[in-house]
Amino acid sequence: MATSVKPHSEAAHLPHSPEKETPFDQFNYPIPKEFPSEGMSARAAHAIVQSECWTDANPMLNLSSFVTTFTEPEAREIFASGSFRNFADPDMYPHTKDTEFVCVRWLHSLWNGPKDAEPYGAATIGSSEACMLGGLAHKWNWREARQKAGKDASRPNMVTGGNVQIVWKKFLRYFDVEPRIVPLKPGNYRLTAEYLDKYVDENTICVVAIAGQTFTGEDDDIQEIHDWLDAYEKKTGVSIPMHIDGASGGFVNPFLDPDYKWDFRLPRVQSINASGHKYGLVPPGLGWIIFRDRKVFNENLVFYVNYLGGEAPTATLNFSKSSATILVQYYAFLRLGREGYTRIMRHALEHAQYLRDRLTKNGKFQIMNKTQRIPVVALTLDKSVTRYNEFDISNKVRERGWILAAYSMPPDAQEINSLRIVVRPHLNRTVVEILADDIERACEFLEMHGGNATPPKLHDSHKTSVAKC
Repeated sequence: MATSVKPHSEAAHLPHSPEKETPFDQFNYPIPKEFPSEGMSARAAHAIVQSECWTDANPMLNLSSFVTTFTEPEAREIFASGSFRNFADPDMYPHTKDTEFVCVRWLHSLWNGPKDAEPYGAATIGSSEACMLGGLAHKWNWREARQKAGKDASRPNMVTGGNVQIVWKKFLRYFDVEPRIVPLKPGNYRLTAEYLDKYVDENTICVVAIAGQTFTGEDDDIQEIHDWLDAYEKKTGVSIPMHIDGASGGFVNPFLDPDYKWDFRLPRVQSINASGHKYGLVPPGLGWIIFRDRKVFNENLVFYVNYLGGEAPTATLNFSKSSATILVQYYAFLRLGREGYTRIMRHALEHAQYLRDRLTKNGKFQIMNKTQRIPVVALTLDKSVTRYNEFDISNKVRERGWILAAYSMPPDAQEINSLRIVVRPHLNRTVVEILADDIERACEFLEMHGGNATPPKLHDSHKTSVAKC
């Protein structure tokens, strides 16, 4: 009787009895070049996945990112238990859905929404989706108003600064809105009212101002922009709303500077987005879009579905998603309250202030964010430093495990380089001192040996930043 011989393959080398494996066998499974023809033990798959991440950066030392990398064990348990609840299915998980309504109401209150308004908003997959929804709401409202007045509604534009996060450039391109992006200039890395008269017109759907920008951590001059738009309306009769991108500042400003008017206290501010997964202290990815009032979000953007059971409205770009991050946000609000967030953000800001004072003391660095609102330290090397640049420092401290962002600024300040450090709440004073020591040692080494790093060449080279002037 003939016997079949299994063809020689990667699978032929796999142990046939997972129960007889030694602890070392789990590391000896080859990775198939094509889709695996056979499976392997859970322990082996776990080992492979974990081992491939060994050389990745330690998230706790990744200070180039604003994203949360630490949370409490109780929050991790909530995250795990909520992972398999589809947030798009309120018929099956009504109480989970209710936590979103509660958070929206709390955020509307935190950002000083009008008492007589109906709070409205949504949890999203990061601030990117939230920005898209805010932009769409303003585009739809502008178009309807133009059509009602019998005017052309085919050429919408949006005005914002060159410090805008990439999501807004995506929105402008994806949703066919003309970019009116005001260039920066060396020494001023935020949007002010200085050049708005060259960019704003009757086709402007909104002006986007930033609270806690990516490049330097600064806020745009929100009050000045608001006042300029008031004067513009008096002169032209054209009323233009504001959207505040509070991705990072939205969870810092209310706690550290409650009297600072950047939010719904300014009447033109009709919508605000923020990232729960940044200083909201939630793991990635969670964003929030909050509107001043329910009527700001155009009803034509809402859809109703019944194929998950019952009828449910949906107004986000994404549909199915895990409930995990929303439940953790609800937990964080309950756990910390206003007092807890204030204490945590104050500690983070104090550590940032220590770091900026320490690193600028020797004259090698100049600070870029003159106003320290959020815990971000944005540095540029003094002109006296000629043997190395910010990219060299970023590369050198990576040998110690630190990940610090080095980048060139957007037009028209692209000749300025920045070294940015995001001081997140999980860092204590000892760790911040170690970081300062490592940066200073890196500078000493580079002063002696020199550096040769060059800024990466951008594929698009900020083409969307070229605004009509």
